[in-house]
Amino acid sequence: MFSAEIYSSRRATLREKVGKGIVLLPGNGESPSNYPNNTFHFRQDSTFLYFFGQNLPDLAGVIDCESGEEILFGNDLTVDDIIWTGPQPTIADLAAQVGVGATKPMAALADYLSAAQAKGRKIHYLPPYRGETKIQLSELLGMPLKALHDGKSVDLMFAVAEMREVKGAEEIEALERAFQIGYIMHVTAMKMCRPGVIEREIAGAIEGFAHSYGAGVSFASIVSQHGETLHNHNYDGVLEPGRLLLVDAGGETVDNYCSDHTRTYPVSGEFTPMQRDIYEIVLTAHDHIRDIVKPGMMYSDIHRAAYLSLAEGLRSVGLVNGSAEDVVASGAMYMFMPHGLGHGLGMDVHDCEAMGERSFDFSGLLDRAKESATCVHRATWRVRPGTVMSDEPGLYFIPALIDKSRAEGLYKGIVNYDALDAYRNFGGIRLEDDILVTEDGCRFIGDKKIPITVEELEAVVGK
Repeated sequence: MFSAEIYSSRRATLREKVGKGIVLLPGNGESPSNYPNNTFHFRQDSTFLYFFGQNLPDLAGVIDCESGEEILFGNDLTVDDIIWTGPQPTIADLAAQVGVGATKPMAALADYLSAAQAKGRKIHYLPPYRGETKIQLSELLGMPLKALHDGKSVDLMFAVAEMREVKGAEEIEALERAFQIGYIMHVTAMKMCRPGVIEREIAGAIEGFAHSYGAGVSFASIVSQHGETLHNHNYDGVLEPGRLLLVDAGGETVDNYCSDHTRTYPVSGEFTPMQRDIYEIVLTAHDHIRDIVKPGMMYSDIHRAAYLSLAEGLRSVGLVNGSAEDVVASGAMYMFMPHGLGHGLGMDVHDCEAMGERSFDFSGLLDRAKESATCVHRATWRVRPGTVMSDEPGLYFIPALIDKSRAEGLYKGIVNYDALDAYRNFGGIRLEDDILVTEDGCRFIGDKKIPITVEELEAVVGK
């Protein structure tokens, strides 16, 4: 948790940005795993954390944009609760820690909002992403579940995104700590990588470090010899000589800031010539992005620069024909890298995407998205000092996608399909680090480098 002054300042800025009405920020509650008292690991809503700081279930915060009133809603524990949890701070104590002067029991929230609605005041809320929160909002606002999406506050969405995207000094320090967790996780995975090891052994070990040094993993780890499957959460594979292991994993600090890194390396400890060729192409693109990103650049231009670098590399090994510009213009790069170059990073691994383009169709908000230029809509995203984003180019050889493209006659004269036959069992390579945009350029988060060159990896893997 940061100082009360930081949270108070954030709420004051939010009031100014939204202007009128009441901001409602519900925190998350516990979510049952397989019966009510056996819950999933609790994770607080990131926007609630950003403005109200408290990492406990069943809280809600409101901010009156006109009067400046701020209230933390929640219930003090009873003796029956304390038997199970031990002594806990009161709601008033929690509010004081984040600079909020007023508290009310959770039961009073519905009446508070009803009174505001009766006066014709707008209640601003973000698009809910959890089922429990949707039900809560529906009951609090007297609104059918199906109507919640249309009632979301666009003003609040963009205000929150504009604030959360630009990281303060305290957040950058937290992200540096998240990097340290990620470093340990990835170096551990490299040292464990050898033939005969089961993927879940590595996944379990690195996730143990995430819990030992922080709040756990920042997302479900990807530990797979099938790197061509972008989000592969199956850990049943037994590591085989000659194959590549892709590890995409990150840790989360106790104050809920995230790291996200990917490395790909040979199970045998040494790259084959074919693997090394493709690896160097991806590494060149990865480093190129670090060298060119600066404030004011459009994300789409950064992504295109990665595509051009990868295309030039593919051309050099005979997998595509024509210039890099021709390859990118044809759309063929989608077959080799069917994802964006990167995403925002902060309190979430895909920062602000709970209210971003992956949550709903942004076509009706294009003018506002262009004006805001935040990470919630990557087609209109313009990076600025304090933006943190992932840099994760990759090359993937996905037989089903290659076969589909070939059958449909796509990329004729560009893709050398015959040459691709030799890569059907190759898998995929992705390399990822986290970039902080500075006043005049950018830098990677972290005080050291997770091994990434061919030589560095071969010196660590399996050792």
